[in-house]
Amino acid sequence: MLTKKEAAEAVRQAKVATGVTWAQLAEAVGRPPAWTTAALLGQHPMSKDEAAAAVALLELREDVAAALRSQPTRGALDAAVPVDPTIYRLYEVIQVYGPTIKELIHEQCGDGIMSAINFRLDVQRVPDPAGDRVVITMDGKYLPYQW
Repeated sequence: MLTKKEAAEAVRQAKVATGVTWAQLAEAVGRPPAWTTAALLGQHPMSKDEAAAAVALLELREDVAAALRSQPTRGALDAAVPVDPTIYRLYEVIQVYGPTIKELIHEQCGDGIMSAINFRLDVQRVPDPAGDRVVITMDGKYLPYQW
């Protein structure tokens, strides 16, 4: 059986070969683009129907579908500090604004955290006269600590 990492690489290669976009895959799978992309990169298990739809569109084999259905070990970084420029910028945002985000969550919601399990993510390109912007929305359920 393929690993999640091997399946993700097969997906990336098939995307290039077929010209299929993440948005097209999300539509075929019936899930939001961010969730679908994360699943196809190995971070979520897919249902049998979801994996079948993705591999059919990408013209991949059943062993890829089987890997996509398997339970993942979450966390995608190969190093503590990411080296990819896009991922590093997100890391930098958390370094700079993480304490601020934490303080604002505590002030507005109380002593607790934002869930990354009950969570939605959206990424949009927004035109701007000063240069297009990237809007990243993280929407996680508030979970109060229970002492």
